[in-house]
Amino acid sequence: MTFPANIAVNAERLWDTIMQTAQIGATAKGGIKRLTLTDLDRQVRDWFRTACAAAGCSVTVDDMGNMFARRPGRDNALPPIAAGSHLDTQPTGGKFDGIIGVLSGLEMLRTLNDLQIETNAPIEVINWTNEEGSRFAPAMLCSGVFAGAFSRDFADSRTDREGLRFGDELERIGYRGGETCGAHKLGAHFELHIEQGPILEAEGKTIGIVTGVQGMRWFEVTVTGNESHAGSTPMQLRRDAMLGAARMIIAVNDIACRHGPAGVGTVGLVECRPNSRNVIPGEVFFSVDFRHPSDAEVVAMEDEMRAAIAAVAAETKLQAAIERVWDSPAVRFNQECIDAVRDAAAAQHYPAREIVSGPGHDSAYVARVAPTAMIFVPCAGGLSHNELEKTEKEQVTAGANVLLRAVLATDQRFADRAGGG
Repeated sequence: MTFPANIAVNAERLWDTIMQTAQIGATAKGGIKRLTLTDLDRQVRDWFRTACAAAGCSVTVDDMGNMFARRPGRDNALPPIAAGSHLDTQPTGGKFDGIIGVLSGLEMLRTLNDLQIETNAPIEVINWTNEEGSRFAPAMLCSGVFAGAFSRDFADSRTDREGLRFGDELERIGYRGGETCGAHKLGAHFELHIEQGPILEAEGKTIGIVTGVQGMRWFEVTVTGNESHAGSTPMQLRRDAMLGAARMIIAVNDIACRHGPAGVGTVGLVECRPNSRNVIPGEVFFSVDFRHPSDAEVVAMEDEMRAAIAAVAAETKLQAAIERVWDSPAVRFNQECIDAVRDAAAAQHYPAREIVSGPGHDSAYVARVAPTAMIFVPCAGGLSHNELEKTEKEQVTAGANVLLRAVLATDQRFADRAGGG
C-alpha cells in the first residue's frame, strides 16, 4: 500500500463537521455541555454512528459504551490501526477538547474513501466513554476498563453527585454493547488533541509530538465539624468545617508550588453542608488533583497533603477523611508511533516539538495494551475546559493531516514487517 505524497484531508469538510456537532449541547457562550451518558451524549453518539455508517464503516459497541467504527482493509484478520478520543465534555466545555480527535478520525476515513485507498489492516475510529470524569469519577474510566486498570463492576458502580449509577445510565441511553470491553484488539492507537496548555502557541509550533503523559492522582476529602447557629456560637467554641477546609485547600496549593514548576495541584470541586448563610458549616467535601511528570513526586505530594490535612484537623478539632479515587502513573508512549508522528509532521513541514502531556487522555491507558502515541495542536492562550476554548481551522487541519499520514505509515510499516508490503 502506497499513498500520494501530497495526501491531505478535506479541511472545509472537517471544520463543518466540528461546527455541526458543536450544536449538540451548545452553550450560550459558544461552548458545549455534553456530559457522559446524558441524553445529549446519546444524541452525539447516534450522530457518530450514522456518519460512520454513511462512510461505509461497521460500528460495534462494547459493554462500557466504547464505540468502534471500522473501515475494512485488505487483511481484516489483522488488528486495526485506530484513531481514538472522546465526544463527552466538561460542564463548561469547548468545541475541540477530545472532539477533534474523533472527528478528524472520521475525516481520515472519508479521505481514504475519496482517494479509494485500500489499507492493509482495517482502520478504526474510536469514541471512548467518560474520558472527562466530570460526571462519573475517575476520568478515562472506560479506556481504563479496556486496558484492565478497572473492572466492569467498578465502572458500573460509579455514581454522579445525584447518586445515579454509571451502569444504569449506560443502559438507559441504550449504549451497553454486547462486546466485552478489552476484547477488541488494536494494532496501534493514535490520538489527536488540543494541547490544553500554552507551550505550542508560545513557541510558534503547529504540532506537538507527544512522548507521554505525566502522573496524576485524584482525591476526595470530607471534613466534618459541627453545624450550629452563626449568631450564638462563640468563635472559640466552633468546629467550623469550612474554616478547616479553607486552610487545607491553601495547603494543597502550597504543596504544588513547592513541587513546581512541573508539579500542579488543584481543588476544583467544593460542597458545603448544610449550605445555609446563618449556620456554621458542619461538613465540607472537596476534591484534590495532583500531577507531576515524576511518579515519585506525585507520591511525595500526596504524603505532604495527608500530613497537612491531619495537622489542620487536629488544630481545628475537626475530622478529615481522605479517599484516593484515581491513580494514573506517568506513561511513555511507543517509540515507533512517536516516530511516525514526527515523520508525518516533517513531511508536511509543520513546525513541531516533543512535549509531555499535562492532562490525562485515553491514550494513557490504551498504551498499556497497544502501541500508542498522541498529536497535539495549539489552543489559544492554552485555555481549555472552558467555553471560550479555541483553535484555528488551519491548526486542526494540520493535526488531522499528521494523524492521517501517521496511521498510513504505521499500516505500511506493519505490512512491510509481515512481508506483505
